[in-house]
Amino acid sequence: MAKHLVIMAGGIGSRFWPMSTPQCPKQFLDITDCGRTMLQQTLDRFDGLIDMNHVWVITSADFHHLVEDQLPGIHPQHILLEPCMRNTAPCVAYVSWKIQKEDPEALMVVTPSDHLVMNIPVFQEVIRKGLDFVSEENRILTLGMKPTCPETGYGYIEQGEQILQDEPSIYKIKTFREKPDLPTAIGYLKQGGFTWNAGIFLWSVNTIVAELRQNASRIAGIMDQMADYFFTEYEQTVLNELFPECERISIDYAVMEKTQLAYVLPVEFGWSDLGTWGSLRTITLSTSRMVENGNAVIGNQVTMIESSQNMVKVPNGKQVVIQGLHNCIVAEHNNTLLICQLSEEQRIKDWHK
Repeated sequence: MAKHLVIMAGGIGSRFWPMSTPQCPKQFLDITDCGRTMLQQTLDRFDGLIDMNHVWVITSADFHHLVEDQLPGIHPQHILLEPCMRNTAPCVAYVSWKIQKEDPEALMVVTPSDHLVMNIPVFQEVIRKGLDFVSEENRILTLGMKPTCPETGYGYIEQGEQILQDEPSIYKIKTFREKPDLPTAIGYLKQGGFTWNAGIFLWSVNTIVAELRQNASRIAGIMDQMADYFFTEYEQTVLNELFPECERISIDYAVMEKTQLAYVLPVEFGWSDLGTWGSLRTITLSTSRMVENGNAVIGNQVTMIESSQNMVKVPNGKQVVIQGLHNCIVAEHNNTLLICQLSEEQRIKDWHK
């Protein structure tokens, strides 16, 4: 069975403004200042696991040139262009129908394009184990991140029956839980058996197509209408016409919460969804790029005076002096400056529309 990688790269990263913009969202940016964009890092960590001929990227038509520029080794027919945003279920359906037409026995890994993984060797071991697990029979596996704090920004997965005894173990999924309030999240950690839902999935193409047919029949019907045009000159025209008719729904709601085939593999490999400036601050501090008093600083000419617990991200070469600032975000990109309280970061997406 050939292994295929699907990278979902259509998000807009609205909470990472002013770096992330509708014209160039965060997956196309070097958020961590490592020399590679988030999209490039996503592909990099599958090196040696997935043949480049089996890599697919599904993104917005507006970002076609960004994908081509950053991932020049991707086959042009494997860059799929959504005409509009319809969440992850139509996205997964489209690429799954295409892969099934090209390789009916394929195994698939589906991953977001804008997450961070620190421990690549452990990540690769987990992916190998997961692919072996879903290759044996009809199974849908998601990776659950072992929680390190009572995070309220993630959905949670509750583990059920243990399926594999070796480490890391695999469990049937008991329930999916929505993003909790803080007391509920604290309760999950005290109880144990809960992981963060990272949105990374492994399955065979036949399994996911069958589950979409059973649980999202309208979306499946639209895919069937388009299928005869896949890999032809008419594909994009037909996609532009029919894809907007798909329901706007996540793969979690459309399939994962309904299927009887769902399993979770709890893992630890230094993961973050880098969804907010606060999450970048946590990662920056953990990798020792900081100055005293809890200031996380990215930028080589930043001076912090009588300031603490801030997240500062400015271009290298930009001289910045900050005095008397506490618990704030200071971010500058393309001559746009953001200064706000870290506690208000969820509101950033509303300030630049």
